[in-house]
Amino acid sequence: MDFLSLLSNNFLSILMVLIVLALFWKSRGKESSTARLPPGPSPVPILGNIFQVDLKQPYKSYLEFSEKYGSVFTVWFGPKPVVVLSGYQTIKEALLNQGEEFSGRAIYPVLLQATKGYGVLASSGSRWKDLRRFSLMTLKNFGMGRRGIEERVQEEARFLVKAFSEYGDSLFNPHHLLCNAVSNVICSIVFGKRFEYDEQQFKFLQQSIDAYFHFLSSSKGQFFNMFPRLAWYLPGPHHEVFQHLEKVRNYIEQEAKQRLSHLDINSPQDYIEAFLVRMLEQEHKPGSEFHFDNLVSSIWNLFSAGTETTSSTLRHGLLLMMKYPHVQERIQKEIDEVVGSSRSPSVQDRQNMPYTDAVIHEVQRSMDLTPTSVPHKTMRDTEFKGYFLPEGTMVLTLLSSVLSDPKLWKNPDAFDPENFLDENGSFKKNDAFLAFGLGKRVCLGEGLARVELFLLFSSLLQRFTFRATQPPEEIDTNPACCSFGRLPRTYSCYAQLRE
Repeated sequence: MDFLSLLSNNFLSILMVLIVLALFWKSRGKESSTARLPPGPSPVPILGNIFQVDLKQPYKSYLEFSEKYGSVFTVWFGPKPVVVLSGYQTIKEALLNQGEEFSGRAIYPVLLQATKGYGVLASSGSRWKDLRRFSLMTLKNFGMGRRGIEERVQEEARFLVKAFSEYGDSLFNPHHLLCNAVSNVICSIVFGKRFEYDEQQFKFLQQSIDAYFHFLSSSKGQFFNMFPRLAWYLPGPHHEVFQHLEKVRNYIEQEAKQRLSHLDINSPQDYIEAFLVRMLEQEHKPGSEFHFDNLVSSIWNLFSAGTETTSSTLRHGLLLMMKYPHVQERIQKEIDEVVGSSRSPSVQDRQNMPYTDAVIHEVQRSMDLTPTSVPHKTMRDTEFKGYFLPEGTMVLTLLSSVLSDPKLWKNPDAFDPENFLDENGSFKKNDAFLAFGLGKRVCLGEGLARVELFLLFSSLLQRFTFRATQPPEEIDTNPACCSFGRLPRTYSCYAQLRE
């Protein structure tokens, strides 16, 4: 029995506790710090809006709330207020016009358990600024935005094509192969090497990422984020997930400590060694953010988030190619004309492949991978659109409201590459494309992800035609998990080698 079922079975007991606590809730009244929060659905004492939010698809509940309460509203995660921002103009005003005020990172309990509050993704203030500045510089030094990273992705694309081809005419699930390829690109930067796909340690790292994101994106993960103290004492998958994460943290820390014993401070070979060099440079600096806790969590951030987001996009992209074979055919025609079959696709080819570029963008837009992104928080008391948001208020940016806005897209409710093409068939940018976020906390690995998506996707379609086990009209492209992330469903397919 999972903990949600257990909670249901013990509802009467919990209700009795709530009745006792209700007097306390009423006696508190409205604290002055929350008196001017935006409006929203009325919360239940202690439980907040849990009965009004679909824990399996909370973003859909938020979209409905936005129609009733406007572009800024409040929901309650238990006794904690969370402000939700909806619509392009509102999100833009917050993250760009008042970017400093909204630059903090609110910590979901699941994220806190995974990072201990350290690392570039989970931190705020000076810690975040130091780690982000260092990470951007280091990623650039090791090839991001340059020819070096393109060559690494092209190399990994060849390994991926080879792995796909080994299945011949057999049915297979591409999930783990796609994760392996994307992860290896990040490994080459973080660890300075790639892993063979069948290495046991590599498999363990991939399994940890899978378990973490599936829990985070499940209704159980949403419940844990709302009521961590209660959920911690209930049975469920979170216990095993956190045990896995602790083993991953230990592996990363041991890897770093081994490097420290033979580190060449004049020639760091990867992200770990570059971080260790900075640690040594600042070991006597009071308050330095360069220590093992931030190193371990930053590596987990880069490794896990970078792997899951890009591999999920590729996985969903291949599913859509089987759902819409005419799109797959048109991409292959463009690849044949621009790249041919004698060489690998390059980043430079993208400017001559507007349809392929449009399809990749449309895969990202239509799948809406992170409907509310990673939560922000206000760094100080903030006035926004006539409301008062106290320092530390959690803020969710409802990216779904932008990526599906009929005022901003030609055909927002369907998969349609024309959303990114003009009347001449040229690629057309759209400022409302917020798949990587917006503002100061825009995705750290956006540049790397764009290179990976184009090169891996075009390399696969250059060599294979993908077919499903059922007719296109019967293919279900709805996501498997929809809470924090809209993770694509599991499927098997055929990869027919093109002649």
